Amino acid sequence: MTVPAIAVKAATVHYGDVLALDSATMSIDAGQVCGLIGMNGSGKSTLFKAIMGLIQLDRGSVLIDGDPPAQARKSGVVGYVPQGEDVDWDFPLSVRDVVMMGRYGRQGWTRRPSRVDQQAVDEALDRVELTDLAARQVGALSGGQRKRAFVARGIAQGATIMLLDEPFAGVDKRSEATISTLLRSLSAEGRTILISTHDLHTLPDLCDEAILLMKKVLLQGIPSEVLKPDNLALAFGLDVLNRDR
Repeated sequence: MTVPAIAVKAATVHYGDVLALDSATMSIDAGQVCGLIGMNGSGKSTLFKAIMGLIQLDRGSVLIDGDPPAQARKSGVVGYVPQGEDVDWDFPLSVRDVVMMGRYGRQGWTRRPSRVDQQAVDEALDRVELTDLAARQVGALSGGQRKRAFVARGIAQGATIMLLDEPFAGVDKRSEATISTLLRSLSAEGRTILISTHDLHTLPDLCDEAILLMKKVLLQGIPSEVLKPDNLALAFGLDVLNRDR
């Protein structure tokens, strides 16, 4: 039996008295691109943190390639592209420094890059079309270029599972196209991609399947089915139906 790349079972999370995830259950097979959709407050970021093992579940379980999240993080299996507001863009790091962070788990306590590390970073920068900007301070990049830098970090890391939190928010059309093409290429190589997004128009072309979240998983399936107005109304309200008529 094939082990899912990501398996979440009955995951429940509270922040104090606030219920953030309510018995959320989903699984994603290796090599799939999956879109995670839901309104603000639906639990998307909490689900990401649960998959990364950054928060403790009240109950339920998360497995990454059959292993607990902490083990997956330690082995470099899972990579994360954060939302822009989660990053201190004033910190004096170059684009190359950010991408090299993906190699830290392979460098030991000295953090001294080897020739293999340098080559992995070079290849990752090339894939996201940021080679010419490698020496630039990461905060000086455009929104789309910043996202591409963090995708490069995951590539250099060798992550086989990548979580992207709103990768298209505030990006230019070129970066959106570059990221989309790259994600499909990574999927073709067998990597698993989970994307949270509000951009519903990109889902059918980009994703193999979609998950509709409202603290619990309401629906998981092919994007054309999940994006039907009647289904979207379950998570976004009747205004979705009204706008499409």
